[in-house]
Amino acid sequence: MTPAELAKQVRLLEIRTRHAVTEVFAGEYSSAFKGRGIEFAEVREYEPGDDVRTIDWNVTARTGKPFVKRFTEERELTVLLAVDLSASGDFGTQERSTRRLGVEAAAVLAFAAARKGDRVGIVLFTDRVELYIPPKKGPRHALRLIRELLAFEPKHRGTDLGAATEHIARVARRRAVVFVVSDFLVEGAGDALATIASRHDAIAVRVGDPRDRELAPAGMLEVRDPETGARALIDSSSRGVREAYAAAALEREDGLTATLRRAGVDEVELSTDREYVHDLVGLFHKREKRR
Repeated sequence: MTPAELAKQVRLLEIRTRHAVTEVFAGEYSSAFKGRGIEFAEVREYEPGDDVRTIDWNVTARTGKPFVKRFTEERELTVLLAVDLSASGDFGTQERSTRRLGVEAAAVLAFAAARKGDRVGIVLFTDRVELYIPPKKGPRHALRLIRELLAFEPKHRGTDLGAATEHIARVARRRAVVFVVSDFLVEGAGDALATIASRHDAIAVRVGDPRDRELAPAGMLEVRDPETGARALIDSSSRGVREAYAAAALEREDGLTATLRRAGVDEVELSTDREYVHDLVGLFHKREKRR
């Protein structure tokens, strides 16, 4: 895009995302994540009614008296948006590609975090981390993130979630809320997110298209893997082929969901054929209800 085209796209996306944050999100973001960040304050002697899970066993053993740890809520959160820009995101049979869907969802989350005074940063990755912007506060910083999301041209086409999660583990020393935005069409995706979930509050934002699950009956088709360039001919008019395609997609998604559930990672599915804002609000409501 030219600078003028980029400025126009940023402005349009800013209007769209600000409207979503103002009119739809309201307090949902704050309710879903408030109090997730905590930091150690002090230890004090145990009192009847204290949660036994907060007992500091080291101090208790050293003093011979039971002591508990006290924590205080951080006033602000650190939010990291890890966005997959691999070539598989170029796919889309509706009005936008899955990559564009992920970018818009990330923009809404960035504005929501900035509006609540949280620090927000981005990690853009393919089969390696291509750009990292550390978390900061403020609407101007959020606009900078959106410009990068819209304009950044990745140098590579593959996907390596492990590289992205390893980078996050290195740079995010304090507990953060980590949104990983991807189609997750790669082996080991759930395991990579499970690693992040051991230290951070991880959320998988899975972007997809209806044709990821259902193959249209359109006769002989030549299909190409956008990341590797591999090509194949398939007979989409065959009912058996379409059923096998759907079964493979369901098995892949069920496997990912099961791995994420075991790791305590929340998951939300966004699709190119519907508005993503309501899906995100549904995630927030689920988290608030669980709390």
